[in-house]
Amino acid sequence: MANPDPSSQPLLRTPLYTLTLEQKAKLTAFAGWEMPVQFSGLKQEHQAVRTQAGMFDISHMGKFIFKGQDIIKQLQELVPSNLSRIQAGQAQYTVLLNPQGGIIDDIIVYYQGEKNGQQEVTLIVNAATTEKDKTWILEHISQSVEFADLSQEKALIAVQGPQAESFLQSFVKEDLSGVKLFEHLKATLLDQPGFIARTGYTGEDGFEIMVDPEIAQQLWRKLSDAGVTPCGLGARDTLRLEAALALYGQDIDDTTTPLEAGLGWLVHLKTLKEDFIGRSVLEKQKAQGVSRRLVGVEMEGRYIARHGYPVISNSKIVGEVTSGTLSPTLGIPVALAYVPTELSEVGQKLEIEIRGKTYPGKVVKKPFYRSPNKAS
Repeated sequence: MANPDPSSQPLLRTPLYTLTLEQKAKLTAFAGWEMPVQFSGLKQEHQAVRTQAGMFDISHMGKFIFKGQDIIKQLQELVPSNLSRIQAGQAQYTVLLNPQGGIIDDIIVYYQGEKNGQQEVTLIVNAATTEKDKTWILEHISQSVEFADLSQEKALIAVQGPQAESFLQSFVKEDLSGVKLFEHLKATLLDQPGFIARTGYTGEDGFEIMVDPEIAQQLWRKLSDAGVTPCGLGARDTLRLEAALALYGQDIDDTTTPLEAGLGWLVHLKTLKEDFIGRSVLEKQKAQGVSRRLVGVEMEGRYIARHGYPVISNSKIVGEVTSGTLSPTLGIPVALAYVPTELSEVGQKLEIEIRGKTYPGKVVKKPFYRSPNKAS
């Protein structure tokens, strides 16, 4: 998920805009879109996802379809994750890299399979980086590949929480119980074709559904009537932060590498023999070590570390907070911050400067909260 990118252009609206207004959503500008930030209230929405089920309008995210020969091989040149490992019906969370090893965006690659020598891949990218990603990818793949940008043509709904499957199953023809984490299928929703993936951005079990706008509106109403809680970007942010999931534009950007950002598990240098953009930089970092790391920080007391706040050690600024909040589930302030590698060990004492004063915190293991309900 990406940080909002201010623009002078008129705000775009998703197919669910009118419905969210009917449900008394409070709206905000986000990445060029007018999006619901909350409905009933952040804490209530957050709790609903952790204990039952909540739904999010994420139609603002970029949606690309690629069809043609050797698409997986061509995309492999752009990411550090071994895409040859994913089978038809599986997905891979990964990052687009620039030549310096910096993260252009974090994305999900959904491999639909191959038919008559033609592969099909769906990419979901961040809203604020949709145009940048599209330009970058199209510059690096064959012009013979068939490409479609469905970002403003399709709606995207995330249904998240321990009861997400049972709520959604009522409106889906196919059996969702057999769909594992990071698997997907072309399904029939409300008697119409759609795309369902067992993915999300909350740290809970859940699904993301891409359908035509009219079907999305019907599904949103039916899920709401069934008892699924409408949720806004506010709860989406606190949920992802508890799960220590990176936010593009805050925790990661084109100046941070995946090895610095704690995303080393996406970098498959041993099993991936092919070259990819930024590989030499990551190989050097792997061999020599990184100079900074993105760590989890737990604050003492009730003081909340926010984005941009300085991290202090021995009276010197040594790093910066990238994200922070009061965790609704844990009831304590938590944050993500970049600090020098020598200060990144769990238990390390640090201070955060908040409005000119310093307050104590310590490095803790990520994630801050691990759901017992996560699908395997």
